[in-house]
Amino acid sequence: MNEKSAVIVGSGLMGRDIAAIFLAAGWATQVIERNASRWADVRRSIAAATAQIGHFDDSLLTLRGSIPEVEWAGVRVALESVREDLGVKRTVFAELDAHAPADTVLGSNSSSLRITDIAAGCAGSARMANTHFFQPAHLVPLVEIAKGESTSDSTVDTLHAIFASLGRAPVRVNRDVPGFLANRIQHALMREAFAVIDSGLATAEDVDIAVKFGFGFRYVAAGPMLLKEFAGFDTQHAAATVIYPSLSNTTKPGTTLSGLVAEGRFGMKVQKGFRDWTPESIERERTRYEATLMKAAALLESPDAGTGS
Repeated sequence: MNEKSAVIVGSGLMGRDIAAIFLAAGWATQVIERNASRWADVRRSIAAATAQIGHFDDSLLTLRGSIPEVEWAGVRVALESVREDLGVKRTVFAELDAHAPADTVLGSNSSSLRITDIAAGCAGSARMANTHFFQPAHLVPLVEIAKGESTSDSTVDTLHAIFASLGRAPVRVNRDVPGFLANRIQHALMREAFAVIDSGLATAEDVDIAVKFGFGFRYVAAGPMLLKEFAGFDTQHAAATVIYPSLSNTTKPGTTLSGLVAEGRFGMKVQKGFRDWTPESIERERTRYEATLMKAAALLESPDAGTGS
């Protein structure tokens, strides 16, 4: 077994893209997919994602039908990416805890469930953390490592070092709270974006343009804290004093978002959201989106840049 060896449990879209990250870096990677009839499709999809970020070596990818079938010798990390169901994830982690060697760190790609709850009852909960990727996982560098109530510091350090070695941009999240780090910030933005639309201040299209070509454009080069280092925190304080009182602080989704959901306008998955979609227009937009992400990734400096040191 390759000394760099990983296990991915779950072969949905996220699981396939996460596997691609390891394969592109030359890691032997075992992917768990219980339905063998899907293996050929899974392999094709992983190969295509890997080719976008590096070289795909077919000999490094092995499909397995279950966790007990995994060849565990040398596996440094096992990551779960099954459906967002607490019971299902608890079952997976109980299996991983029983079969993975004690020095293998374990991560969950849950976007909403606490690792504290997923790992509840596991003897090895100290080696378990949330490892949250963002779609498409192989193109978006960020990985959030959220520490649960039982997670050891060494587990977080090990995962951080592994993801950094894979060319990711890992961040430590020191408490097990809903939304971790990035989604808390993102949902604050989305709450205000929908409030803008609800109030008639601007359209959905103009919201997208304002973010994409305004502060979102600048965020490719510098995060919000560094931008305020440029502008001055006194300026931020003065603007905040004026703007904050008028911002939305609702604790539930507004009328626009609720209306879209009530009408079944979920977005591309059903070919209708704010816009109507066709399979062709979805493919064009997805291709453009992924190409832009790849260009942005090539422009970004390392996560350690811009620290002022």
